[in-house]
This record gives sequence, structure tokens and C-alpha cells, in this order.
Amino acid sequence: MSPKARQEQKEAGNLFDEIPQLYSSHILKTNSRVLFHRMELLWKTHMRVQVIRVAFALILVALLSPERVESRKTKIVTTSLEYSAISCRAHSASLTDFGGVGDGKTSNTKAFQSAISHLSQYAAEGGSQLYVPAGKWLTGSFSLTSHFTLYLDKDAVLLASQDITEWPVLEPLPSYGRGRDAPAGRFTSLIFGTNLTDVIVTGENGTIDGQGEFWWQQFHRKKLKYTRPYLIELMFSDNIQISSLTLLNSPSWNVHPVYSSNIIVQGITIIAPVSSPNTDGINPDSCTNVRIEDCYIVSGDDCVAVKSGWDEYGIRFGWPTKQLVIRRLTCISPYSATIALGSEMSGGIQDVRAEDITAIQTESGVRIKTAVGRGGFVKDIYVKRMTMHTMKWAFKMTGDYNSHADGHYDPNALPEIKNINYRDVVANNVTIAARFEGINNDPFKGICIANVTLGMAAKAKKQPWTCTDIEGITSGVTPPPCSLLPDQGPEKITSCDFPAENLPIDMLELKKCTYTMKYVGMY
Repeated sequence: MSPKARQEQKEAGNLFDEIPQLYSSHILKTNSRVLFHRMELLWKTHMRVQVIRVAFALILVALLSPERVESRKTKIVTTSLEYSAISCRAHSASLTDFGGVGDGKTSNTKAFQSAISHLSQYAAEGGSQLYVPAGKWLTGSFSLTSHFTLYLDKDAVLLASQDITEWPVLEPLPSYGRGRDAPAGRFTSLIFGTNLTDVIVTGENGTIDGQGEFWWQQFHRKKLKYTRPYLIELMFSDNIQISSLTLLNSPSWNVHPVYSSNIIVQGITIIAPVSSPNTDGINPDSCTNVRIEDCYIVSGDDCVAVKSGWDEYGIRFGWPTKQLVIRRLTCISPYSATIALGSEMSGGIQDVRAEDITAIQTESGVRIKTAVGRGGFVKDIYVKRMTMHTMKWAFKMTGDYNSHADGHYDPNALPEIKNINYRDVVANNVTIAARFEGINNDPFKGICIANVTLGMAAKAKKQPWTCTDIEGITSGVTPPPCSLLPDQGPEKITSCDFPAENLPIDMLELKKCTYTMKYVGMY
């Protein structure tokens, strides 16, 4: 036998020897087909020659090991994946085809990089899908490609590496001028991409665990030179879907589309300790035509934070967030907002429509955060059918959020806040109905509130409304609002409603995608 052949047989034997260890895991005992995900390469055309050699070596090893043959029998297993997506793919492969090991200890960063690099060749041939099977897949940052789907099995867990060398450093975002945590750059997000089109990250509610405790401690101790990584960030990209996933313990923000368009974020569960720093849920940032729906978020910061750049950097970049739909969102965040607009809003925020929102034990329902020096605008905001339980503020809108990128901001750059509409809201156990504080000589205008009932807490503030430098109207609001928001009577109850026309993102229909995966199973 040649040295090359002996090496191939040795590698095949090592592959076979992993199977008993995998079989002992709890997950695989309940899903035995996953035992041979390590050998899915048997069924991939692009690896055919190499695979036949490995398969032959595996057969030899089995024949030379009677005890193994007696305790394990193999068979070909076929399984189907079905899910909804903006695009279906013509080619599919498994992470195990590229050396992935789902033991929770072995780094899979290179396996992800190799797999995606290989699959990128199919971008013009119907696109490709990378399947991540059941297991715990430790990995550092990796970048996606165009016309590509990353699909996580229901028992797949991506574990974010705590080895900082597996997190490349990027320059600060041009609309921010610096990192959010530190003046220098920022660590690349776990799942990253830039200048892409037609990108999907989805699964059967598979899990991405950021293992954020490591990063939170470093942040609190001021030990980080760069801004903490996010879980998913796509930049300068178009046609994006992020859906049917569970995101845990992000080092910082969870989902951050930035400078992108035509985005669907759907069926996402986000969970982090409520004391964890800056674990925002979903942050559309200088994005157009976005739909966020059917998401459940428990976090240490805003559940949805709409952004568009910071002070002079955001003004100069000039890329607003607009045409944003948020619906059927459930939020728990005792120290932050259900929906926050700002504070980084210097490129502008326009035409946001939120409906069927539930907030539980959350600091505020809808919050607008801005300051002198921000410039930009927040306008044409519509919220309806919101239910809140145990809140500090139902509504908060202030112009004193004086956190600046640096000392070079323009004190004459005043933000424009106008046409803010809330209707059909019910809340109970509210400490303060609203705090509306505009900016001197720059009032917040066009506030409209209709058909709102706020049940105040037993120890609620004696003055439920705080209003300065604002202009607007109300109709059918309890408790009675401040004098700057005069009641127009029941005939105005239809005020503050959504625009009649739909946004383009609501016209997008998902396709039904079906894939057949073949691999060697065990019985």
C-alpha cells in the first residue's frame, strides 16, 4: 500500500472512530440519522472521487473490526427539508463535507470558510445551500456569499468562539465614525457579509449561541480595544432573509442589517439576560424596505432599535432608514424600549409602521431618542394595536440623549421630529403615561394619539404626563393628556391611522423550497 493510500485509510478510520462518541450524545440517541452526517460527502457530486476512496477505506475498517459490524449496521437515509424562502437553491452541501466537527470543542471556522468559498461557484447556476446538521459547531467569524442559504438543523447549535484571534477587526462604520464600544474599529460579526445579493440565514429554529458572558465581562472591565461583535450583520446588501432561528447570548447587538434593502426578519427568537449590556434585538440601520414580523425578544437593551448613523458622520453619510414594517412583536426588556427610534438617527428615519405589538415588563413602549447635534429626522411614524403590561413609560420622546461620537458634532444640527402617530393602545400597571420633551426652539411637531387607555399603577406618578416643546392633538386618551396635546373629541378618533397604501416589502411572497438530503444512517 502506498504512503498516500495508508494516509487515506488512517483518516477514514479516524472518521469511523468518532461515531461511537457521537452516538453517546443525548441528541443523537433521539435522532440517529445524524450519526453519519460526517459521511454525507458520499452523496455530493463535487467530491465524488475523493469520497469513493474514503468510503472504500471505511468498508475496509469495518471488515477488520467485527465488533463494530456486530453492534452497528448502516443504511442509506433520505430526508427532506421544506421551508419558505425568498429563493430556492439548485445546489446543496453539508458542513461535514468540508471537515466540520459538531462536538462543541473543535473549531469549525475553516470548515465554514471552505464550504462557503466552494459553494460560491454556484452563484450563477441557481445558487447554493449549506446545511448545518445536528451538533454543536464551535466557530469564529465567517462571511457569506451571494445567492446563498445557510440552513441550521433544528438540533444544530452554532457556538461563538471565545478565541479573539478568530474574530477579524473591521474599520468603524462610515456613518458612525468610530466603534460603539470604543473609538477604534470593531470585531467582525459571527455571521457577516458585505456587497451581497440574495442571502438567507434560516433553519428549523436552529440555535446561534454567542456565548456573550466572555464579552460582557471584558466590556464592563473596559478591556476591549474594539467594539464587540454582533451575531448577524450584512452590509451594503440586497434581498436578505433571516428567519426561523433562536439567537442566544449575543456579545452585543443580535441582528444588524446596515446600508441594505429588501430585508425580511421573520420568526426569530432572541434571548439574553436582561442585565446584559447592549444586547439589542434587531437593529435596521440605514436600510430601506424592511419587514420584521413574528419575533419574540428578551434582552438587555431595545428589542427593535431603528438607526441611521451618528452625529456629523451620519449627517455626512446621509443614508436614512425608511419603509419599515414591524408587526406581531413580543418584547421583554425591563431597562429599555420595545421599539426605539435613535439615538443614532442622523441620516434620518421615515415611514415606520408598527402594529400588533406586545410589551411585558419593559421600560417603555415606543421611544424616540435624539439630541442637539444629531441633525437628521424622525418622521411619519405609525403605531397601532399595542398592548403593554407593567411599564415605566408607555411613550417616551426626548431630545436630551447627549451621547456623542466625539466632540466635533455641530451644535446647530437640530433634529426634525414630526408626524408621530399612536392609536389603539391598551396598557396596565403603568408608572408614567408619557414623557414628551422636545428641544428648545426645535419643538417636536405633529404628535397624534387616539383611542389609548393607560391603566396606571398603584404607585404611579401623580403627574402622568410630562410635556415640553411639543405640538399635537389627542382623541379618546386616558388618563387625560397634557395641555400641549388637546383633546379633539370623539369625532377625531380615526386620526393617527396608517397610510392606505402598502409598502413594497409587503408585496414580496416567499417560495416553498424542498430539498432531499442523502447520507449514511445507522440502525
